[in-house]
Amino acid sequence: MTTTHRRPPAPQPGLYRFTGLDFGTVGLYVAVAAFFALAGELLLPFLRQLAPSPAVASYGINLVFYGSVGTLALFAARRVVARDLRVLATRPWFTLMMVPAAVVAMMILTALVVAAGGDVRTSANQAGLQALMQQVPAWLMIPVLVVIGPFVEEYIFRHLLIGKLSRRLNIWVCCALSVILFASIHIAGQEAITLTALLPYLAMGATLVFVYVWTGKNLMFSYFVHAAKNLLAVVFIYAIPPELFEQLQQVQA
Repeated sequence: MTTTHRRPPAPQPGLYRFTGLDFGTVGLYVAVAAFFALAGELLLPFLRQLAPSPAVASYGINLVFYGSVGTLALFAARRVVARDLRVLATRPWFTLMMVPAAVVAMMILTALVVAAGGDVRTSANQAGLQALMQQVPAWLMIPVLVVIGPFVEEYIFRHLLIGKLSRRLNIWVCCALSVILFASIHIAGQEAITLTALLPYLAMGATLVFVYVWTGKNLMFSYFVHAAKNLLAVVFIYAIPPELFEQLQQVQA
């Protein structure tokens, strides 16, 4: 009696060639992010006329931004997404166990790195997100912070900067670029780029780079880890009563 085994799909080198859609997606991401980082304040008076509150305006901008870039990214990486999901489907228990384990490892590493930095504080990016989440319901924030945002960032900082760029540069150089650029983009235009501000995002980026490379450049695995971490943060923030949240912010300040 013979038995069959489910084997992961064979590698497809053609999936790691840069395409015009890759450049277009990255160009849109960088252009819009740079515009709002450098000239976002100029739009505030106009946005306040369109939206009932600054929180609604900020949410609308993020939704349109990530929605448009995310649509392009998903279309550009659709073949890789399909392949990586098939790979993970061959090892469902591995995925179910290792995604939470990677999130825990990320949190531990972040805590150790930030503590070693000696100046524990909330970054401007994190504080802004927390303030926004106090004014926008969870069912609106989850699509941006948990579904679309992590995919866009994994597509750019892991799939493109490591998966594709490593065909032209040393993979460890690509990994370093991924970690540094991932951390920098999260604080650019909001506060001075210092080691203290970068540390939490460096730890997060290093963990995501590790799981991406460790799983054979599996975009969807690193995406699931990133999305799970963001989901945990959303649940944590929405579970804290507003009064206690304000007290915690005052203590950290």
